[in-house]
Amino acid sequence: MTLNKHLIQGLDPFNAPTIAAATFEQKMNDAGYTNMGSAPAQGKRVKVWWVHSSHPRVESIYSQDMKTVITAYHVN
Repeated sequence: MTLNKHLIQGLDPFNAPTIAAATFEQKMNDAGYTNMGSAPAQGKRVKVWWVHSSHPRVESIYSQDMKTVITAYHVN
């Protein structure tokens, strides 16, 4: 639960360690990111990738029920 420890280019910093998935997805879409896909992650969580035309790809980790984003960070 470290969402507030990472900066995502094009978004304001997060103030909390987690965020509601709907809020996170709206922020990502508003910043020009597009959902690229998902896969199971460790601990029954779900990994979701986001792409942008000028920012690096983002990997986000959702709770098992897909209602909460636990963390998100840029990957190369």
